[in-house]
Amino acid sequence: MKEVSERERFLPRTIIEKLTKIASESKETLSLSIGEPDFDMPRPLAQELKKIVRQHKQNKLSHYTSGQGMPALREALAQKLRKENNIKTHAENILVTAGSQQALFAGFLATLDPTEEVILSNPGYLGYIPAIELVNGVPAYVTLKEEENFALNPDLIKKAITRKTRVILLNTPSNPTGTVLSKKILEEVADIAVDKDLYIFSDEAYEKLIYDGKKHVSIGSLNGMHNYAFTFHTFSKSYALCGFRLGYVAGPQKEIDALQKSVHYMSLCAPHISQLLGLKALQMHPKYIENMRREYDRRRMFLVKRLNGMGLHTPVPEGAFYAFTNITSTKMKSLAFTNALLKEAKVAVVPGTEFGSAGEGYVRLSYATEFHTIEHAMDRFERFLKKH
Repeated sequence: MKEVSERERFLPRTIIEKLTKIASESKETLSLSIGEPDFDMPRPLAQELKKIVRQHKQNKLSHYTSGQGMPALREALAQKLRKENNIKTHAENILVTAGSQQALFAGFLATLDPTEEVILSNPGYLGYIPAIELVNGVPAYVTLKEEENFALNPDLIKKAITRKTRVILLNTPSNPTGTVLSKKILEEVADIAVDKDLYIFSDEAYEKLIYDGKKHVSIGSLNGMHNYAFTFHTFSKSYALCGFRLGYVAGPQKEIDALQKSVHYMSLCAPHISQLLGLKALQMHPKYIENMRREYDRRRMFLVKRLNGMGLHTPVPEGAFYAFTNITSTKMKSLAFTNALLKEAKVAVVPGTEFGSAGEGYVRLSYATEFHTIEHAMDRFERFLKKH
């Protein structure tokens, strides 16, 4: 009997898939599990979308664009990266993709041979590991500690490096912890990359969602990083355009050309309509993003205060829209806690173990949902804890 590949058989299904299905089908369940903005796209983008569709013949919407991305969009992205991220780059150094996840996958295809290693954080974003393993690469973990605010320790990176290491993978602001890496840490990581001749993949999906006066620093802006750093971005989080699947990566030109070859065989190009919308997004007044960021900030502080008030130690996230809550005081394992909370209180959160073994004893709560939903969910959460 025919079977799917061994690679596919061992590819894990995520708990988040299950939670997303429950949240969409159950009217009773309050979901704090999904990493997707609850906001509609900003009004100027909705208006631009109507205009793009009305002028579909003029815009040639039914046709492919350049595989690397529309020249006008790549030039606008280069300007954005120079102005906002201090990355000295050009349009030819940028590849537009169907979301940053596709860019990351293409990056692994272009830089890893079988059994070569990627150093990444534990806990860390759950999508990295399957992507590495699908190209027969090997993840090598650096453990993050709550007492260090879940910041990456460069000394542990040095210890994790072997003769098979090819990539150091960063995520700042971080999913699931909300940690924003300091310039000092990034400089130390940059020195390691140069010394050991390694690539750096920097996933900066939440770059505009930062709080408490923290500053986002792109490692690609640091001296000497031009030939080492790939910077991955998406329109999904900052612009609430998840469904339009639009991302991009900036990096060394030779390697960007290699990534484009892989992307060509995946999707030929990013969606034409999404690229046109992305061009408008880059021209949009920053107040629309700032309004979303302020609302996330309000929810963040409410959520953290409520959780700490229940006796669950919750570090204040510096960025993104997640709280990573310590539940060890309940004496329950993360998955058991999550299942019981869902069954008894009808509140969906994500077990910390979805993000790696070091996530045991934690759950992730997303505040990318309406304030009143968070309020009701916290009331149910508190009643649940009193029973346990």
